Amino acid sequence: MELFLVIVAFLLMLLGILGSFLPVIPGPLTSWAGFLVLHLTKGVQLSNTFLIVTLIVAVFIYVLDYIIPAIGTKRFGGSKAGMIGTTLGLLVGLFFPPFGIIIGPFIGALVGEMIHRNDTGKALKAAFGSFLGFIASTFLKFIVAIIFLGFFIVKLSEHNANWF
Repeated sequence: MELFLVIVAFLLMLLGILGSFLPVIPGPLTSWAGFLVLHLTKGVQLSNTFLIVTLIVAVFIYVLDYIIPAIGTKRFGGSKAGMIGTTLGLLVGLFFPPFGIIIGPFIGALVGEMIHRNDTGKALKAAFGSFLGFIASTFLKFIVAIIFLGFFIVKLSEHNANWF
């Protein structure tokens, strides 16, 4: 049972990294769920302080994930249509890896802005802002998920005598 929980925790960590790029999976929160599952094992006991601090970080990043793209879009004169286009572009881009994940949000934001306003220059500027916000948010989630995976590996290796 212990090994099963460790495997589930590890899969949650990997899913958290994947969730950094997929808008339907809350990346760092999913990685944090991996810590919680790891804590439930008898072999690894994480401190309550560690769990609370990492949860606060995960929730903070989750909230920022909604704020950062909005800031990028607003700073460059974008609209809600650009933000929606960014998300739709990402979803379509997932079917064309690896470049679709990068190009899709930009094209989606551009199309959204072009539908909202017929000025190509303003639409390009707003699409660029929306795209920058998306990239910044994705990068931040990815970094946190990777750091969480690093903590996971360290915590697991500290207690390796309990596994073998």
